[in-house]
Amino acid sequence: MHFDFPTFLVLACAFTGAVWLIDILFLAKRRRERARFEDVKEPVLIEYSRSFFPVILIVLLVRSFLFEPFRIPSGSMMPTLLVGDFILVNKYKYGLRLPVLNEKVVEIGEPQRGDVMVFRYPQNPRIDYIKRVIGVPGDRVAYKNKVLYVNGEPTQLQPDGVFVGEGGGARDSGSLQFIETLGDVRHHILINPRAPNFAPGCQVLWQGEVKVPDGHYFMMGDNRDNSNDGRCWGFVPDRNLVGKAVGIWMSWDSDRSGFPVDWSRIGKGID
Repeated sequence: MHFDFPTFLVLACAFTGAVWLIDILFLAKRRRERARFEDVKEPVLIEYSRSFFPVILIVLLVRSFLFEPFRIPSGSMMPTLLVGDFILVNKYKYGLRLPVLNEKVVEIGEPQRGDVMVFRYPQNPRIDYIKRVIGVPGDRVAYKNKVLYVNGEPTQLQPDGVFVGEGGGARDSGSLQFIETLGDVRHHILINPRAPNFAPGCQVLWQGEVKVPDGHYFMMGDNRDNSNDGRCWGFVPDRNLVGKAVGIWMSWDSDRSGFPVDWSRIGKGID
């Protein structure tokens, strides 16, 4: 069962705010008048609403328009992001959007090639995904023989040893690690020479080159052979954008040998 936290926050904020406002406008004056003749206590609902409304409002504003925390549940973005990383996502980087409705109300910026972005999964918008922006509107994208092509040009790949994973990422140990240059962004990717060019179970939508339509983006995981991404389900429409991943504030993997917290990753930026 999926818990819709944004909707809960909006409803909780509206309810506590309405209760507090009604009390200020109508009920508080009556209580003060009665208090001159008898002991009158403030109702529990009004007391809790007055106490919780400012807190809920602040959480709603910060989470909707500034930053939102997410947890990485899978290894599709290794080695950039590991299983158990807790990240912060910049919610205003790609424009301010109304909570729940996700309608953009203020234009600020647009995704760029190489951004690590959180978005609502096109096949089920109730689920959040995180991948890297590979193609922006108008780009031509192809993935052939483990090499990514953007607008006919292959991305540069610099070998960077063999990946050794821990905990939830141990299954990808032995994959080759490369530094990929995507526009102005240099980042690490994993490639398994013995695997197909897509994640297990992925029904590839096309072979060869594809053009990104207007108002859409093409996304891929950095773990190129173990990522359910745009090769499997197509493009991400602009209305599904959530924000840009900017940093790691905690890394906790209970499958990691020894202590589950990786202190070296805390405070690390995301390239």
